[in-house]
Amino acid sequence: MPPSDLQEAPLFGSATDLSPPQLSPHAGHRARLRHRARHGGPGALPDYELLELLLFRSLPRGDVKPLAKALLARFGSLAGVFGAPLEDLVRMRGLGEQAALDLKLAHEAAVRISREPVARRTVITSWTQLSAYLRTAMAHEPREQFRVLFLDRRNQLIADEAMNEGTVDHAPVYPREVVRRALELSASAMILAHNHPSGDPTPSKADISMTREVIEAAKVLGLSVHDHVIVGRDGLTSFRAQGLI
Repeated sequence: MPPSDLQEAPLFGSATDLSPPQLSPHAGHRARLRHRARHGGPGALPDYELLELLLFRSLPRGDVKPLAKALLARFGSLAGVFGAPLEDLVRMRGLGEQAALDLKLAHEAAVRISREPVARRTVITSWTQLSAYLRTAMAHEPREQFRVLFLDRRNQLIADEAMNEGTVDHAPVYPREVVRRALELSASAMILAHNHPSGDPTPSKADISMTREVIEAAKVLGLSVHDHVIVGRDGLTSFRAQGLI
């Protein structure tokens, strides 16, 4: 057999081929951004670069800067991106279902972190923690959602439950269901909360009427309603602070 027939191509290229491996054209940008985050701290990064760093893990190839900027433009802010419904994120060109799910997981982690101080403290005297939690959980919900924070006799949080979710401008509320759930949890008091997807936290006449109905139903069974908080992207409104309850 001729010697040439015994020669095989080397598995890892020619022994004389010492050229460096070919890197992605975007690898340098990713490395520089990670270096800045590591040495300067993530807090120094603008929102789109912070979003880029998160997307790097879900989308290991390609330039994600345009996608990060498109997400912020579409949803208005970093909080808007994380609070967006999964189905809306999946529709963003170039994102994909896995990356969209990763963003929702990051949002859920933020909600749980913000819930911890509320759960450990006396809610009524911790307006800062309460308002921060409600804004994280509800400010960017695309549909109106009605939640109830159930409290014990020391005003410690027993449970935070979404009782109903509705349309962009209405969530049905059934006072007897709210009171029944309070009794099941052995709660002594409640804080009501719902969001206005329009962004304006101003109470409507229907909001005021519904709140009074819940207060009356609770009073019959010795339960208190400490407050009703409306959450919007533009701020929060406390019924108690406004003298509405």
